[in-house]
Amino acid sequence: MSNTPSTAFRSCSTIGTINQAPPHQRSILIANISPFVGSSVVEGQERVDAMATRSDSQDVSPLSRPQGADENTPLLGTTDSSATTNHLTVPRTGRGRRDSDDSDEVDEIDPNEFDLLLARSVPTSGGFLEPESTENPLLRGARRYSSVSRQRADGPSSPYLDAEDDDGDPLLPNSHDDAKASPYLNGVSTRRFWCIFSMILTLNFIACFDGTIMASSHPVITSYFNASNSASWLSTAFLLTSTSFQPLLGRISDSVGRKPPYLITMFIFAMANVWCATATSMTSFIFARAACGLGAGGMMTLGSIIISDMVTIEARGEYQSYLNITYGIGSALGAALGGAMADHLGWRWEFGIQVLPILVCVLVAFLAVPHDLGIVGKRETFLEALQAFDSRGSLLLTMSITSLVLGLNLGGNVLPWSHPFVMAALVTFSVAFPTFLYSQSLATRPIMPLHLVRHAPRMNLIFANALASILTNAILFNMPLYFQAVLLLSATDSGLRLVIPSVVASTAGAITGLLITRTRRLKWPLAAGATFFVLGTLALASLQRGWPALGYLAVLVPHALGQGFQFPGTFMAVLAVSAQRDQAVVTSTLILWRSLGMVLGIAASSLVMQNALVVYLDRHVAGPAKADIIARVRESVETVAALEGPAREQVVLSYEAALRLTFLCCVAVAFVSWCLIVPVKLPRLGQRK
Repeated sequence: MSNTPSTAFRSCSTIGTINQAPPHQRSILIANISPFVGSSVVEGQERVDAMATRSDSQDVSPLSRPQGADENTPLLGTTDSSATTNHLTVPRTGRGRRDSDDSDEVDEIDPNEFDLLLARSVPTSGGFLEPESTENPLLRGARRYSSVSRQRADGPSSPYLDAEDDDGDPLLPNSHDDAKASPYLNGVSTRRFWCIFSMILTLNFIACFDGTIMASSHPVITSYFNASNSASWLSTAFLLTSTSFQPLLGRISDSVGRKPPYLITMFIFAMANVWCATATSMTSFIFARAACGLGAGGMMTLGSIIISDMVTIEARGEYQSYLNITYGIGSALGAALGGAMADHLGWRWEFGIQVLPILVCVLVAFLAVPHDLGIVGKRETFLEALQAFDSRGSLLLTMSITSLVLGLNLGGNVLPWSHPFVMAALVTFSVAFPTFLYSQSLATRPIMPLHLVRHAPRMNLIFANALASILTNAILFNMPLYFQAVLLLSATDSGLRLVIPSVVASTAGAITGLLITRTRRLKWPLAAGATFFVLGTLALASLQRGWPALGYLAVLVPHALGQGFQFPGTFMAVLAVSAQRDQAVVTSTLILWRSLGMVLGIAASSLVMQNALVVYLDRHVAGPAKADIIARVRESVETVAALEGPAREQVVLSYEAALRLTFLCCVAVAFVSWCLIVPVKLPRLGQRK
């Protein structure tokens, strides 16, 4: 191309257009036009500088200076020297076309090259520009564009910053627009987010209320059905379905969106509570609790995933604090009111009062949750999602867990260990679980991706979290037994004592989330939590009758602190070491192993407790009515307080020894969890790998 002024500026009329523009727009027009009509921005700029130099010593033609301008009017309207020197040569791409007329149309240009041109041609500071945006134009996605040049209108801010494309979207939103933008992901507005988040908090409150109600009143419920030796099945049935269906719901929500399965699980939870309130037998009640597990497990898992869909990991700590406070309030009220309601209103009301709030949340979720939230790739129908789901892995996992729990709960408790059914259950687990692991290595969309549990630090975090879950549920399940069978307290008094650890755990969890957000350090809550679990289990193993009432409350504090530090700390840490696209599957895997820990915590502690109780009752109880007494106290805990004379002391001593052995086993589990946490190295928050 020729290096003459006429070819550099295409025509004199174009020069006139530039010079007749307001001073503060000239540099922008030249920066936008020069790459398309000359070999470089530098050549065009040199010619303009030469014209400006000549104008100082001679009359300036109307083409080079706008009418009415004096000698002090700058030709380019720049505000500092960088405006005329900070230009880089931009080679022509050869992909545009030159128009034959002198209209305002310019060559078509790739939008990313257009961003590059503007970023390098316009000064980053000056009187007509707002402070430089922190967003690099090269990091934005490509935009639709037209051969017609974008119209730039004068306004309160720079015409460059207010420029819009053909769709009306700002090319580079100014600070005023950024202030109004929602801080939440996936286009969720602030108002909609708080509506959804409040609904999730309410549902989590109800689920925690339901869980601690069972912990504090299960002796009353099982005694009502004369089946105290089957008490573990109330929680085990709940956790079996919760654990088995959580991966299914997580995977389906990636295909059909979070909303449909979320609504379904909420409705199931509501109807299952109706079933619990109207159950007429122990078998019916156990199946009702299994249905509750399906609804509550899916509801809480999807709620956690929905929060991850809307909130960045850097801001998650604050919202995790709200969740921990909700957990604490729900758990405390469930513990405090569960026993009282069972003693005064009847245990059926514990489940009936939950139904109406759940149905209200169903309506809120139907109206507020975006229909396409969480969809990964192409939207699929429910049947298509089921076909792509790892059904083999889900079946093998369910078979493994069910057979293990059956073997552990029935062996030595209801049936002898040598019974064919118990042996068959344990053999089934020993075959099904390795087969499940092998199937996960081959599955396209596994329910439990093995790469998440093979390498540190996620392996350590997930397994330590599962062990902490074992400890939490073992303690929560067995402490009411200690209060009622050893200290001979009522269900109401037993439930009130569980308020303390609930409040402590929620307070510690809230503080943990806030401090993680403030310090951006992830290791300290994990180490503190694991240490407090060791101290807490040691304190529980040292329990004895005759302590002051305050002492029984004090021993509940250390493990509650461990729970409050470790659970939110683990959740934040495992998300921080995972990419944003992996948030759903990582959350599902973490909750899956936590649920497995909950199942094993109840099943394993019940195994130790019931088998030890049989041994100690046989050792300590004496007299002609020995067999009858042993059968009665194993069927109903309330029978212990009704015994008279030495028989009651013998039974209390047996329960005390059995529970002490159970808590000593918890000490060993806590130490293993501590060993997993100590060597872990974690990045600071915001340095996601």
